[in-house]
Amino acid sequence: MNAMNKLSTAIEKIGNYDSSFLYAERADSLAEKLNFQKGIIYSYINLGIFYNDRANYIKAMDYDLKSLNISEKLGYKKEIGEAITSIGIVYFNLGDYSKSLECDLKALTIAQEIGDNDISSANLCNLGNIYDNEGNYSKALEYMSNALVIDTKKGDKNGMAVDLGNIGGIYNELGNYSKALEYDLKALKITQEIGDKDGISSNLQSIGYLYEKLPDYPKALQFYFRALAIVREIGDKSNTALYMGNIGYVYTMQKNYPRAKGYLDSSLSIAKSIKEKEDIKVAYADLAILDSATGNYKAIYEDYKEYIVYRDSLLNDANTKKMLQAQMNFDFKRKTDSVKADQDRLNVISERKSQQQKMLLNSFIGGFTLMLALALFIFIGYRQKQKANMDISHQKELVEGKNKEILDSITYAKRLQEAILPPIGLIKKVFPESFVLYKPKDIVAGDFYWMERAGDNILIAAADCTGHGVPGALVSVICSNALNRTVKEFHITEPGKILDKVTELVLETFEKSESDVQDGMDISLCCINTKTNEILWSGAYNPLWYVQQGEMHEVEADKQPIGKQDNLQPFHTHTVKLKKGDFLYLFTDGYADQFGGPKGKKFKYKQLYEVLLASTSNSMDEQKTILEGHLDDWKGELEQVDDILVIGIRV
Repeated sequence: MNAMNKLSTAIEKIGNYDSSFLYAERADSLAEKLNFQKGIIYSYINLGIFYNDRANYIKAMDYDLKSLNISEKLGYKKEIGEAITSIGIVYFNLGDYSKSLECDLKALTIAQEIGDNDISSANLCNLGNIYDNEGNYSKALEYMSNALVIDTKKGDKNGMAVDLGNIGGIYNELGNYSKALEYDLKALKITQEIGDKDGISSNLQSIGYLYEKLPDYPKALQFYFRALAIVREIGDKSNTALYMGNIGYVYTMQKNYPRAKGYLDSSLSIAKSIKEKEDIKVAYADLAILDSATGNYKAIYEDYKEYIVYRDSLLNDANTKKMLQAQMNFDFKRKTDSVKADQDRLNVISERKSQQQKMLLNSFIGGFTLMLALALFIFIGYRQKQKANMDISHQKELVEGKNKEILDSITYAKRLQEAILPPIGLIKKVFPESFVLYKPKDIVAGDFYWMERAGDNILIAAADCTGHGVPGALVSVICSNALNRTVKEFHITEPGKILDKVTELVLETFEKSESDVQDGMDISLCCINTKTNEILWSGAYNPLWYVQQGEMHEVEADKQPIGKQDNLQPFHTHTVKLKKGDFLYLFTDGYADQFGGPKGKKFKYKQLYEVLLASTSNSMDEQKTILEGHLDDWKGELEQVDDILVIGIRV
């Protein structure tokens, strides 16, 4: 029987879930026939884990509470700790972190009392996950590290792999990708040693995601494909859909659009076949990003519409989860506090007898009338307060729900906008000595940077679209697409003529609207010949600065925007001959317009000019740090007033 329970756990770890369930049921059936209580307890715990892993939280909680009830009656402390640990995990998966925290701390106390390292490490790990989800990363690392120490001492390789992977995940969220990679690679080594296919695929996926962030797209694909091969082998369709989506997204970033389309369509098809709403939602989001990158605006609308449908469906599922939480809280409270409830009933009976005796000593009628009036007064007051609280709570939930929907949409829009930005790694590859200081005022921005290769010429621009936030971001997508079309479709590479064509395309887009759209773009656009170092440049309001032989020079922009205006003139193209070691600076007006300093005034271009000129003896990365430092010092506690973008290149 114990062997069956252990076999069930071992088989699940290698990905054979059906056999795992079969052995757990057999162990339960045999234990009940023999009335072997410990066997029944562990069979229930294993069945609870099985249903929890499949998101059937009602059945999982039912089995966990059964195991807890028997353990409490028999006084088995170890088993009580394990049952409460499982219940805590169910609450965690439901998103009820406060209840999960309560269970984990209770189980951890029991484990420390009886000196059980298995339960201690499991709950330390769970506590780390709770604090990670709540954004308290220092606490999360503390608990995860303590779990790792215990698992290492007892030689629990499976536990060590989980702990290492979790720590890597926290460093990933902190943006420390090198540290995250270090821990994920250690976790991968262990899961490979113990043959944990589920763990191996998860570690490979995490490493691929880190390389995607760096960005090192070839390495990201290498690890994603390895992870995909394993989940296909073990028949894990949900992760197959997810990993194919990851691969499709990377191909989008590499501008390999046909391959991206193939993988994203396959991801969506598999996700639909298993009715996995989260995977379907992500697949539509990634397809919309691909549509944005290829300028397929009709498809963006259709894919985004489907994304919203599945996002809203998941929100409804989340509300159902909350109802489950309430029911489970009731069941858990009822079953774990049964002894206290019995005592409370005895206390109530005793109190009632005492009240009856007092009432007999006093005037029965007068006392009863007074009590009734008081009770009625309290009840009416309570109902009014309860109704007011319910109204406030309902309004609060509505506002929070709407805010979350809006934030989710804006966050998704950020992913769409990021798809039009060239990766920093690609810019660094073309211009090893360069920096991009990009600080959107809000989640999405009206400022964007753009780069494209045309033979020996590299086109790079700093652009500022009307407004910031969501309106600015929408205009930036239109303007970025116009730049792409001008270079790729119309094969124009002279900056002035590019801006003329972009103006034409932007006006063409806005003319389709019934409203009188006045939005547009200011831009500083360079065409750098990589062989001759000759610079062709054109600007709409935003100038070009360059440093040569220790002196700063400015090329003035045309005093007109990209967009609708009276008396539109052709843009001028300027030629600048640079030498190796000279500096180029392209920027928008956000940095110079930031308010701050002792008198709360604008930073202004003069100060920016001086900061850049004074920092030319530093490396480009150091220049970026210096600019950020000056900006933070100047801004102080004041709010950022506009999107900020500065590009620096050393030829």
